[in-house]
Parts: sequence; structure tokens; C-alpha cells
Amino acid sequence: MAAQQEEIRRRAAAYRQDRPPVPLEGRIAVVIDDGVATGGTAVAALRWARARGASKVILAVPVAPAEAVARLEREADEVRVLATPEPFYAVGQWYESFDQVSDDRVVELLSGARP
Repeated sequence: MAAQQEEIRRRAAAYRQDRPPVPLEGRIAVVIDDGVATGGTAVAALRWARARGASKVILAVPVAPAEAVARLEREADEVRVLATPEPFYAVGQWYESFDQVSDDRVVELLSGARP
């Protein structure tokens, strides 16, 4: 869990650059992931949002194993999952292309985002 939380901090600093974080106090935070395998990263993100004062924390993912969903339902106020296929071996098996997105590409995409 600590490793995932540290990775979240690293990415947040890289992606935000000099922009301050969006305040979450009293807001609904929707955590979106491309899929869940064990749920460790999603749990870290949910806890991070809740610790920053989100009034409600929702997780939305396209695919996850049923046992991970059960764990995540204890962490989030709502969990939305499109599919819980069996057997479930890896998130990437449910995508035609599951390439890693580089930090540089994320920064490029975020530079065009509105605050």
C-alpha cells in the first residue's frame, strides 16, 4: 500500500507541475482506473481522496475480479464495474491494446485541460 501511495504522490507532482491540487473538501471524488487486478492502487487512491476531505468517494472501472470488487466496496462509497469476468488473469487480457502511457504523454494531455 505504501508503494502505491508513494507512486501516486510522484505522479501527482509530475502531472500537476506547478499547479496546486484541486481541493476535495466537501466534493465528490470519482476515481477512475483502466481496470483492477488486486485493487492495491485503487485502495490507495480512494484513501488519498478521502483523507483530503472528499464527501463521497466513487470508484469506476471497466473490469475487475469479483474478489477485488468486494474489497473495494469496503473502501469506497460506491463502486461501478462494467464486468467481473471469470476467470480473471490480468486487466490487459480484456483490451485489444494495453500499452503503458508515458508520464510525458500524460503531461502533454493535461496541458490542454481546463482547470
